[in-house]
Amino acid sequence: MLNTVLNVKPVFLRRFCSYKSISNVLKASQIGEEISIQGWVKSVRKQKNVTFCDINDGSTVKHLQVVLQDKSNIKITVGSSVQAFGTVCKSPKGVNEIEAKNITVIGECDIEKGYPFAPRKQYAPEYIREYLHLRPKTKKFSSVLRVRHGATLAFHNYLDRNGYVCVQTPILTSNDCEGAGEVFKVVPDNNNLLKSMAKENVNIEDAYFDKKSFLTVSGQLHLETAAHALKQVYCFGPAFRAENSQSRHHLSEFYMLELEKAFLTSLDNLLEITEDLIKGVTKHLLDRYTDDIYVCTENKHNFSWVDKKFKVLTYFEAADIVTNKLSKPLKYKGAFSKEHELALTEYFENIPVFVINWPKLEKPFYMKEIEDSNVAAFDLLVPQIGELVGGSLREDNYEKLQSRLPPNHYLDWYLDLRKFGNVPTGGFGLGFERYIQFILGMHNIKDSIPFPRWPHNCDF
Repeated sequence: MLNTVLNVKPVFLRRFCSYKSISNVLKASQIGEEISIQGWVKSVRKQKNVTFCDINDGSTVKHLQVVLQDKSNIKITVGSSVQAFGTVCKSPKGVNEIEAKNITVIGECDIEKGYPFAPRKQYAPEYIREYLHLRPKTKKFSSVLRVRHGATLAFHNYLDRNGYVCVQTPILTSNDCEGAGEVFKVVPDNNNLLKSMAKENVNIEDAYFDKKSFLTVSGQLHLETAAHALKQVYCFGPAFRAENSQSRHHLSEFYMLELEKAFLTSLDNLLEITEDLIKGVTKHLLDRYTDDIYVCTENKHNFSWVDKKFKVLTYFEAADIVTNKLSKPLKYKGAFSKEHELALTEYFENIPVFVINWPKLEKPFYMKEIEDSNVAAFDLLVPQIGELVGGSLREDNYEKLQSRLPPNHYLDWYLDLRKFGNVPTGGFGLGFERYIQFILGMHNIKDSIPFPRWPHNCDF
């Protein structure tokens, strides 16, 4: 089959393979080597008969300078897509550049026709967010996307090395995992279809699946079924919350990394797994994506916490600090506000803090009950963000779990896990965009995801 393909279009394949990434040219190309590159023009400088173009192809935050002896009438503007062929040489600053033998404009970019980003000009994130389809062209956001890519791979690789199996959990579901009711209902956009499917005594909106169906808020409950067979599992996918909030902390669609481990009886063990995962991935990013992190943080972000042990305190110890030492009172056995969470991390000199053993009434039904009407649960609070991870041991007692299930549930299958080969399990969910926010010191979570969705905003 390969020989057939090569025989059909050998010229096309040779041309395709000959283009080098700019990252490779800057790192590994030999002086005098003739190469071709493709990318977008980031700046243009003309001096007499010479034109200097900075080209970027998305493979690195750094630009490659292309020097063109300007003997033609070719028009090169910022934002244009180009391909160039030439010889690698050293610039006066000692970095690789290309002396172009020819350069071709693939797609023109005329700023006067509405291109929103002028060269060498800084824009506020709120302005850039108005142009989501063009936002990846900006230097900072292209770095954000590369860091997201690196973090995604790092999480997968870490969990694979440690024996976890990736399981794809459904986006369409009949349950609200958290029990908070902040869900999006799924209904086909076809009334004729619904009417034809509706049965007697069935609400027309429930006709397609014969029950109410939603976009998932979490893959945890489904992930537990796999943990009861594969022992160590995780999922990494989208989740949805119908919160009526346009704050800098909330999204309607976001990504969650969720982990579930069977035969787990110790909350301390779960804390160790969480801490090691976050530190391991972050150290990898600091080593591999240094330039991109520098661009996003402007080298002002403090990563000293990576080499320090995370703090651990109970809910009541945390509540005492918040109320009595920080003078930020909260309701008895109440949840912490964002203000409380940030104050706690600041109190511990910006080291992440595990808050464990929460009041049962503050947490979902599936968390394992321990003494004094508390549950073996934790929230991991990090500087500037607040809660990054939430997790718990799961209730493995059939009778206790049955008594705590929400009314009108469709969770008999979940109870079955406690009847057939039951084991203690535990796990957590990590908000991926919050992690990106945390690592890159970003003020608004909407700038940590390619296409943010929030109330009244779901463009294209």
